[in-house]
Amino acid sequence: MWFTITMIIVAIIGYSIEKISMEITSLVIISLLLLFFHFIPLRHDSGWNMLPTEKLIAGFANPALISVLALLVLGQAIVQTGALNEIANFILRVSRNNAILSISISLIFVMVVSGFLNNTPVVVIFIPIMAALTKAVNVSASKVMIPLSFVSILGGMTTLIGSSTNLLVSGILIDMGLNPINFFDFTVPGIFLASVGLVYVLVVVPKLLKDRASLVSSFEGDDDDRQFVAQINIDYSSDFVGQKIDSGIMHQYPDISVRMIQRGEHAFLPPFDEDIVIRPRDILVISAPKKDLANFFVKNPESLGEDLDYINSNVEDEADVDIKSGYSMAEIVVSPTSRLLGRTLEQTGFHSQYNCLVMGIQRHDRVIRSKITETRLSPGDVLLVMGVHNSIMSLHESKDFLLMSWSTEDFHAGSKAGQAALIFAAVVGLAGFDIVPITISAFVGVGAVLATGCINLRQAGRALDLKIVLMIGASIALGTALQETGGAKYLAHIFVESLAGASPLIVLSALFFFMMMVTNVLSNNAAAVLFTPIAVNLANELGVNPIVFVFGVIFACNCSFITPIGYQTNLMVMGPGHYKFVDYIKTGIPLAIIIWLSYCLFAHFYYGLN
Repeated sequence: MWFTITMIIVAIIGYSIEKISMEITSLVIISLLLLFFHFIPLRHDSGWNMLPTEKLIAGFANPALISVLALLVLGQAIVQTGALNEIANFILRVSRNNAILSISISLIFVMVVSGFLNNTPVVVIFIPIMAALTKAVNVSASKVMIPLSFVSILGGMTTLIGSSTNLLVSGILIDMGLNPINFFDFTVPGIFLASVGLVYVLVVVPKLLKDRASLVSSFEGDDDDRQFVAQINIDYSSDFVGQKIDSGIMHQYPDISVRMIQRGEHAFLPPFDEDIVIRPRDILVISAPKKDLANFFVKNPESLGEDLDYINSNVEDEADVDIKSGYSMAEIVVSPTSRLLGRTLEQTGFHSQYNCLVMGIQRHDRVIRSKITETRLSPGDVLLVMGVHNSIMSLHESKDFLLMSWSTEDFHAGSKAGQAALIFAAVVGLAGFDIVPITISAFVGVGAVLATGCINLRQAGRALDLKIVLMIGASIALGTALQETGGAKYLAHIFVESLAGASPLIVLSALFFFMMMVTNVLSNNAAAVLFTPIAVNLANELGVNPIVFVFGVIFACNCSFITPIGYQTNLMVMGPGHYKFVDYIKTGIPLAIIIWLSYCLFAHFYYGLN
C-alpha cells in the first residue's frame, strides 16, 4: 500500500512539473509497478495473486480508453470535413446585423456542442469567428477569448462523452464492480452548474478582463495590427546595403521596426548610432504587422534566403512557385503537446519537415530581440508561415500546431461534411438512448467515417494521442493498485477522521475543493482516475450514496479554469487574447468557487445530502 501511495505521489509530481515528458513518466510508473508486484506479489489469504501483470496493464484495454480514442477520431472527422463550420456560418448569417448577439449565441452554442464533441477542435474553429465578431463591434478580443475556453469546459460537464474525464470515471466504477454511468445520468446537475457558470462568464468575466483594444487580434482581416518578429538576411545584391536605420525605422517601409542588427558575433540594439549602415551578411531582426510583413517579403523574396529555394524544389506544380501568386499565408499556434517545444526552428528543421517557411513569431505580449531561428518555441507562440496551398492545409493534421487562419473553402469537403455529421449523430443517439454502450457506438462510428472516406487512416492515426494512452494506462494501474492494496480505503478513512464529526455534505465539500485545486496543476484525467476509488470509499464509510461523491469527482476535475496550463483550450486562447497568467487566476478562481458552492447546494437540495 505504501509503495503504491509513493508511486502516486511520484506520478503527481512528475505530471505537474513536466521536467520529464508525460509519456516517459507514465512508462516509468507502469514499469515500476510491474516489477514491484512481480517480485513482491500481493497475495490473497487463499494464495492467489491479486495484482497479476494482466490486471495492471488492463487499463490499456479499458472500454473508457477505447471510447476516448474513438471519440478523438470522430472529432477529427467532424473538423476535417468542416461539418461544424456549417453551423458556425449559420449563426453568423442569422445574427449578421448584431455582432453582440452573435457572440452570445456562439458562446452558448460552443457550450452545448462541447457536451458531445471534444472541445479542443470546437475552440479552434471559433477563435477566428469570435475575433472577427469582436472586430465588427470594436471590442477587444481579450473580452471573449477566455469566456470561449470557459464555456467549452462547462459544456463538457453535461454528458458522459462531454469530457474524457467523465468516461474514465465510469470505467473505473465498472472495474470496482459498481454500475457504470449512463449517458445522461449527471446531465441535470451538469446543466445546472453549466448554466450558473454561463451567467458568470457572460456577465462578469468580460468586466474582469482588461480592454486591450490596441492588441485586438483578428485572424482573418488584412488590417491586423499585431506585431510579428521576423528575420531578414542581407546579401551582397540586396538593395538595403549601405542604407541607414533612422530611429529603428526602414525608410521604404515605415511600418517595419528594426529590433536588432546581428553582425557576426556582435548585436546592435536600438537606439542605433547615426553612422551605422546596413552591410552585406547582416541579419536584421524586425517587427511589423502581418500585412506589412507579407508585403515586404513579396517585394523582397531574396530576404527569405535559401529556405525559399528549398520549398520551391519540393513543389510538384511548378506554377505554384511564384511568391506573388502561388503561396498562402497562415498563422499557427504552437500546441502545448508539441514535440518541438524548447527547440529552435533550425533544430526542428521546420521548412524541410512541413515544406513551409516561418516568416515571423509572436509571443503573447513579450518582445523578442533574438533571431527567430535561435528562438526556442514555447506553448502558445503564434507563427506566421508561408507555403503553397497543400503545404499550409497539411498543417491541419499536425498535432504540433493549431492552424488558426483558413478560408471557408479550405475547410469544406463537399458532401462529406453531412456524412460525418450524420455518423456522429448516430453515435450519440445510440449511446444516448442506451441502445448500445458508448464504447461500441463510438468504435463503429470510427469504422463508418473511415469507410465513407470522411477521414483516412493517416488522419485517424494522427488524431490519437500517445500521451493520453500512456497516462490513462498508468493512472488506471495506480488506481487498481490503490484499491486492491487497501490504500483507497485507508486514505478515505484518514480523510473522514481528519473531519471527525463533520456531516457528509462537509466531507463532500472538502473533497470537491481539494480536487478542484489539484486538477489545475495535474491532468484532470489522472486526478479523476486516482481519486474515484477514494471518493467511493469515502461515501461507503459515511453511509451515503456513492454516486453523489462520484459526480463530485467529475465536476471538480472539470474545474480547470484557474491556470492557462489547467486545460488545453485555456492555452489556445492565450495568444489571441493576449492574456497574462494573472488573467486566468482573476477570472478562474471565482468561477471555480461558484461551481464548488453550486454543486454543494445542489447535492443538499436535490440528493438530500446533509
